[in-house]
Amino acid sequence: MVTLLTEEHRRRLAPGESLARLPVPSMIVSNGEFTPPGQSLQLRRYEALMMNRSQAACRDGDSESNGARASWLASPIGMANAFAALNEVFDPHFDVGEGETEDADEAEALRASLQDQFVFDDQVHFLRDDADPDMFEPLTGLIELSAEILGLPHAGAFEIEQIKFAHFIKAIYLDSDTKVALLSGAPSEGVPMLTNDQMAAAREAVNSVVGERRLLTHAVLGPGKDGWLDEVDRAHEELKPDGWKGYTVGEPFSPSHKRYRLDDEALMYPAYERMAKAGVRNVCIHKGLLPADADEVMPGAEPFARVDDVGRAARDWPQLNFVIYHAGYRTIPQPTIAELERFEETGRIDWVSDLVAIPEQWGVSNVYADIGASFAFTVLTHPRLAAAMIGMLVKGLGPDKVLWGTDSVWYGSPQWQIEALRRLRMPEDLVERFGYQPLGSADSDLKRAILGENAAPLYGVDPADYRKAAVEGRHLDRIVAAYREAGGAPDNSVHGYAERGGGSGDA
Repeated sequence: MVTLLTEEHRRRLAPGESLARLPVPSMIVSNGEFTPPGQSLQLRRYEALMMNRSQAACRDGDSESNGARASWLASPIGMANAFAALNEVFDPHFDVGEGETEDADEAEALRASLQDQFVFDDQVHFLRDDADPDMFEPLTGLIELSAEILGLPHAGAFEIEQIKFAHFIKAIYLDSDTKVALLSGAPSEGVPMLTNDQMAAAREAVNSVVGERRLLTHAVLGPGKDGWLDEVDRAHEELKPDGWKGYTVGEPFSPSHKRYRLDDEALMYPAYERMAKAGVRNVCIHKGLLPADADEVMPGAEPFARVDDVGRAARDWPQLNFVIYHAGYRTIPQPTIAELERFEETGRIDWVSDLVAIPEQWGVSNVYADIGASFAFTVLTHPRLAAAMIGMLVKGLGPDKVLWGTDSVWYGSPQWQIEALRRLRMPEDLVERFGYQPLGSADSDLKRAILGENAAPLYGVDPADYRKAAVEGRHLDRIVAAYREAGGAPDNSVHGYAERGGGSGDA
């Protein structure tokens, strides 16, 4: 896996696959774009609570089965217990149904009750390239099963080349409630990132097998590279991307950083003109999420990671949608409590507050926020900050301008993030102090909008086409049913970088 992290930081990190396999991760993981913080005291307590809960749930007399514990942790009742445990270590920020933590049937029924909820994940990825094959050996049977059902190529022997795509399918479609996903990438030179053609091929492979539109894809922008506008034209003609993905900080995994601003008329406006003419309206831009040592690994990158170039570009190109990934959130690795304290004192979240001010400042209505890795980061460090970020985005951009993205599969299956938003409450004092909108129940209008209904019109998707009554008997529906009947379940693994060893000392 390529990374922006310094060698010093990488020596302190451990592979995400080595973390405890819990329904909700007990540490922040990074895909290499930002520095992961150490495990907080709260998440240490959560991990200990979940180990005790799983042991108690699966104890058979004086004996205990590791397989039974893993199955319990992978089940809806295990997920419910995870959020109950998080409520113990934080203030109660998550809704957990009465009896849901004790009755497996009730936990299953509550999840099943949301099966018609449309979930559109607008930022997913394949597994990291250097994932250790040994870490996945126990999953061989399930991966081979999913590959066989999907009709994907596979051999009798376990090979890491097979797991990349097969495990992606498993995590996104079989182990979560995601209905449609948007495959993303990053610009790169000389590193094994997915190319525009490979992303398009993956889209074709999934959609042709299941017979419906389940995987969409970006094409990646390379402003300033030789022939980059020719590539824009070629992609429109040959690949028909559903949107474009760009990094204004330049190629994050290459020494030849070609940085740019979205409002650079000479450089970017010719590309926007081509997009508008081709009818590809969605311009998705990575913002925020710089590593701790950005000045060392990407000197001069920070001004380009900010969002002060969005407003003018959005005003000048109203026919395009500017989707700001990660909501521009500027991660602060140590200590994470500082970000919450700053919000409590000032009402600001860097650089989310700058993003939500753009519609009023520039008189635009075509700026969107994908919450991406920022939601996973904040909901694990301090759920109150996650709720504040959602409230800020909804108030500033509008309830129809906040999009769901998980940056999976770095965090494993996106199901725990889906559950986190479904269960998350807006603290009453934030409603009173800032006028934030209550989040409502798991199936509230606002949560349905964020989880998928906001993205659907941007990509020409009708949520009604994915409800159970509409998909009953379709190929993917049969795939999921066969997989789960055969015992398929999430493995609760994650695949990024995590801080090695002890916590950060946050209280």
